[in-house]
Amino acid sequence: MSVHTPAYDALTRTYRQIHHFSHLQSIVSWDTAVNMPPQGNDARAAAMSEMATLLHRLRTDPALAQHLAQAQAEALDDAQRANLREIRRDWTMSNSLPERLVEQRSLATARCEHAWRSQRPANDWAGFAPNLKAVLAVAREEAQLLSERSGLAPYDALMDLYEPGMRASTVEAVFGDVRQWLPGLIQQVMARQAQEKVIQAQGPYPIAAQKSLCQQVMRLLQFNFEAGRLDVSTHPFSGGVPEDVRMTTRFKEDDFLQSLMATIHETGHGRYEQNLPRELLGQPVSWARSMALHESQSLSFEMQLGSHPGFAGLLAPLVAQAFGEQPAFEAGNLHRLMTRVKPGLIRVDADEVTYPAHVILRFEIERALISGEAEVEDIPAMWDALMLELLGLDTRGDFRNGPMQDVHWPEGMFGYFPCYSLGAMYAAQWFAAIRQAHPDLDARIAAGDLTVVFDWLRQNIWLQGSRWTTDELAVRASGETLNPAHFRRHLVTRYLG
Repeated sequence: MSVHTPAYDALTRTYRQIHHFSHLQSIVSWDTAVNMPPQGNDARAAAMSEMATLLHRLRTDPALAQHLAQAQAEALDDAQRANLREIRRDWTMSNSLPERLVEQRSLATARCEHAWRSQRPANDWAGFAPNLKAVLAVAREEAQLLSERSGLAPYDALMDLYEPGMRASTVEAVFGDVRQWLPGLIQQVMARQAQEKVIQAQGPYPIAAQKSLCQQVMRLLQFNFEAGRLDVSTHPFSGGVPEDVRMTTRFKEDDFLQSLMATIHETGHGRYEQNLPRELLGQPVSWARSMALHESQSLSFEMQLGSHPGFAGLLAPLVAQAFGEQPAFEAGNLHRLMTRVKPGLIRVDADEVTYPAHVILRFEIERALISGEAEVEDIPAMWDALMLELLGLDTRGDFRNGPMQDVHWPEGMFGYFPCYSLGAMYAAQWFAAIRQAHPDLDARIAAGDLTVVFDWLRQNIWLQGSRWTTDELAVRASGETLNPAHFRRHLVTRYLG
């Protein structure tokens, strides 16, 4: 006998509609980054703003409030209750923001991001700053309105959009601990690696061969090309929808590892999306749980698996096939090339040891920006001081490789950056759990048996969607909530032996 749940059914109909419109929005957003000619930006920005407004109207339809209240009393199963919880969360956040601000945000970020594409190569901070000011003004208003509705501090309210339940005080404590041990670890690893013999690979590496190699490795990682594709953009990303995942990378003829590792990273995102629960597809309970969990998948692929010495053995023949045999492509040497630790300017090219410093820097700057303790004009000096303190690098005057390098702030994504390092910590925790269940994990990876990794991630992370809170999911998967000790142990084990 079917259970009568009219209010809940009405909610799911609305969210199925939201899913379909979001599908179109996501593909158009991908096209903007990959295919759109420069003169198409104004018309595209207007269309994207219209779509954002339409989606906001669907989410804030007054009828939803009544349906939410009535559905609470209906006879729902556990999965439906979890979906109702996630619908309420989405509805609450959407109703915190007026349509005017949603439209304003869409236009400001489209303008800033489009201009950033040409301003960054030109090192044009003076041209970039006014556009970023407009985006920051929207972000501050958004933070304030979300704060008033939720009772959270403004920066916490923005972070909650990406990482439900996480607070800046927790991030500050975790990052504060990392700040204590990271500089010493970097120096230890660099001193150890200085004693190693490393053969540098000889380029150039033709773009066509790089793209073919990336696609081969995606197949090795079991990406489904019937439900996704790889393209090129200024900044690597994974977008689209579970049914049609759009991934991008970027190529340089003198460095094949940059595109390869970026592709492996994005494949982790892509496989998570492709394996989200299909029985409730289009409903919030089937969405990825959080961005730290999303980043835990990309970093499980790129760092835990992709930078594993056994995986380097799988890559070595593919690399030699793509670019021709040379001594540098021997598996052990290739792994040494993949795991060089050296402070650098660019976050997305950073090794996994120095990477947290890049995230800590951005977290400290953006929190000050949202609180009003800092303005756009203050960013370069803050950036220079933190890069010198955390990584010993002089970035004065280099805006292109400094505060203009990421797309996140032009796109208004304040509160996202902590998710990267939280994701690295979760990834280490997942692999500790996999290794506990399968003590022969390292030998299996070296033998090319990656299914043990994929099966564990599928069952414990991918198929769970947003069924549980992040803490509940972590406990179910690994027996504990976030434990950063796994990350430190992983780095010490891999880099100091």
